[in-house]
Amino acid sequence: MAKALIICAAGMSSSLMAKKTTAYFVDKGQDIEVDAISATEGSKAIEKGEFDLYLVSPQTKMYFKQLSDAAERSGRKIAQIPPQAYVPIPMGIEKMAALITENL
Repeated sequence: MAKALIICAAGMSSSLMAKKTTAYFVDKGQDIEVDAISATEGSKAIEKGEFDLYLVSPQTKMYFKQLSDAAERSGRKIAQIPPQAYVPIPMGIEKMAALITENL
């Protein structure tokens, strides 16, 4: 099973996105799980290396360099989420799923 982690400001909107995107993958028969965490825990989570891909939400893009450096040190993949892939409607969920599968 592949695992992706969304890093968000407080983890609230990202939790919803993670839940809906995981359900999307389940419906498509893909074995990919998505979870979420707050930005304050982002670097620690990357260093632990428990996920295959780390995703930085649009509202935390100011931390992307710091998180990207942590990912590079840990040998982990990281991507920035574009705003259109961060909307909890079917179109946004599809874009989020595509971003994840392209970067895994």
